[in-house]
Amino acid sequence: MFKKYHLDNGMPLVTERIRSVRSVTLGIWVKVGSRYEPGEKNGISHFLEHMFFKGTKKRSAKDIAIDIDSIGGDLNAFTSRETTTFYVKVLDEYLERGIDLLTDIFLHSTFPEADIEKEKSIIKEEIKMVEDTPDDYIHDLFYETIWGERGLGQPVLGKRETIKTFTAEDLLSHIRKYYGTKDTVISCAGNFEPEVLLERLNHLLGNLRRGSEPKKGATPEFRAATSVHTKELSEVHTCLGVKALPQASAERYVLYVLNAIIGAGVSSRLFQEIREKRGLAYSIYSFIASYYDSGIWGVYAGSARKRVLEVIELIVREMKNLKDTLTDVEVRRAKDQLKGNLILALESSNSRMQNIARQELYYGRYYSLEEVMKDIEAVDLKQVRDLTGRLFGDGAIALTVFGPVQPSQLSQLQF
Repeated sequence: MFKKYHLDNGMPLVTERIRSVRSVTLGIWVKVGSRYEPGEKNGISHFLEHMFFKGTKKRSAKDIAIDIDSIGGDLNAFTSRETTTFYVKVLDEYLERGIDLLTDIFLHSTFPEADIEKEKSIIKEEIKMVEDTPDDYIHDLFYETIWGERGLGQPVLGKRETIKTFTAEDLLSHIRKYYGTKDTVISCAGNFEPEVLLERLNHLLGNLRRGSEPKKGATPEFRAATSVHTKELSEVHTCLGVKALPQASAERYVLYVLNAIIGAGVSSRLFQEIREKRGLAYSIYSFIASYYDSGIWGVYAGSARKRVLEVIELIVREMKNLKDTLTDVEVRRAKDQLKGNLILALESSNSRMQNIARQELYYGRYYSLEEVMKDIEAVDLKQVRDLTGRLFGDGAIALTVFGPVQPSQLSQLQF
């Protein structure tokens, strides 16, 4: 059962009580990520997320680790382009201890100078690890192709040259700007007593009244550009895509159906045509990346150097032909696939916590599973065809290629 509360300081608390599980997951979501960072401080949201675990006024980093392990829980965090999230997952009987741990690191971290310097080295290694994983790294390069080196085009991890400049004052300044009650959402899902949860959070977080600095910037413009990053790798990694929809678009379920048909799953058109029929790629899939005010629909493929041009041309052909070749059977199958995936994805308290938090952040309201199922079921063939025509009709396609290929090899491409 979903319920929304507000703490004494006005901070929203969204909850979903699930009596059938023994776990509970509590998350604190802050509406700041890499897109809001000034270029010279790119990566500070992610860096700060790491530093919250380095010790508080009453716990060392080792104490934090021992405390969470001693109750068999998971205390962690993650950063995206628009949010920073801290969460704890514990057995229901340990919820109060979990709340105490999570709020302690969120409110009372000390950011020791020695640990700041150590963390710089750790995150530089993390950047190297991503750069050595080309099927991940291609996505950062793709976003930079579309949005440039600012805003949504900035990598979440930041850059080596920006990370080395971070100081304790930079971290505190970031907190003062963005970690206020207006830009924070608390989310809880699992087996818990709402009265106990609300009382405890009011006691620990109710006095937090930091202001938040308004986020500035126009809606980012989609750039239909082509970029080639030459590097000796075993295969060529490709991302191409088009401007799509923001997260809260009324047509989002139509886009989900379209995505399922063309590239999400082993029965999708691209998987069947490019991998199963022609054997041109081991990995190929389509994806949606949606944000507050913008979004993209894209395709990733990994292929041999000699085959990259053929793979790109096949993907573009499938995109352009989709509107005229869609069938009711494909729409029906895609809707059933989406509904099944949704139910399976919401089987843990962690995924439920994330689901209700994102609904609050992007929609400002709760959509029940039944409502979402109904909205998916309402999608019809005409809607998918209309959206397909708008997305793929003007030929404005962004392309990023990473691997053993030269720009001249792609010069004959025409979108």
